[in-house]
Amino acid sequence: MNILINALIILIALLHLWFLILEMFLWNKPIGMKTFHLSADFAKASANLAANQGLYNGFLSAGLMWSVLTTNAEQAIQLKIFFLCCVAIAGIYGAVSVNRRIFFIQGLPAIITLILIIMQ
Repeated sequence: MNILINALIILIALLHLWFLILEMFLWNKPIGMKTFHLSADFAKASANLAANQGLYNGFLSAGLMWSVLTTNAEQAIQLKIFFLCCVAIAGIYGAVSVNRRIFFIQGLPAIITLILIIMQ
């Protein structure tokens, strides 16, 4: 079960690393505008805000990777729960404030992984 949990956490971390790349470096490029359904004018005007948001996604990714790589078992569980809760809350907030699809992309995988941790 621990291998499955760590694999899911790594996938979630990689997803947030991809969000960092999209929001910090590709926001006003064709792939970023297509992914987020942005006009060129809006992408240009909001690029600094998106970069800041991308940075936060990078912190989530780093924390999730830390939770998998730490050798202290007690610390690993605490980190996993903390960072997965952060991701789940961000996914719920994004679904309520921006687009319901965010819950399924970001929030639900974190919630499922948290449930697996609790069941362990």
